[in-house]
Amino acid sequence: MTRIAVIPGDGIGVEVTHEAVETLKEAVRLGGRPLEFEEFRNGADHFLRTGETLPQDGFDRPLDVRRHPPRALGDPRVPDNRHAADILLGLRFRLDLYVNHRPVRLLDERLCR
Repeated sequence: MTRIAVIPGDGIGVEVTHEAVETLKEAVRLGGRPLEFEEFRNGADHFLRTGETLPQDGFDRPLDVRRHPPRALGDPRVPDNRHAADILLGLRFRLDLYVNHRPVRLLDERLCR
């Protein structure tokens, strides 16, 4: 079973991430590969409450953060967005992720300029 770390982020990221997880759960229900999700509430609310951006113990568990990148991060209550930078850059450096690659497929040449 694949275990996926879910980091909803801030603002609309929470709603978008919820729908993405529900979509993946439906795909599993229809016959996809079994998935297990673990949610990390590491956004602005958590940072403002605790001062923590990424818990160190999150890297001690066998989760596949690469399969579910963090969503929208940033909140006006944290003017310098240091929580967002630490989460994004922290994940990239600790997990040796250096490319933010999102594969796409061109459906029709007329849709692209």
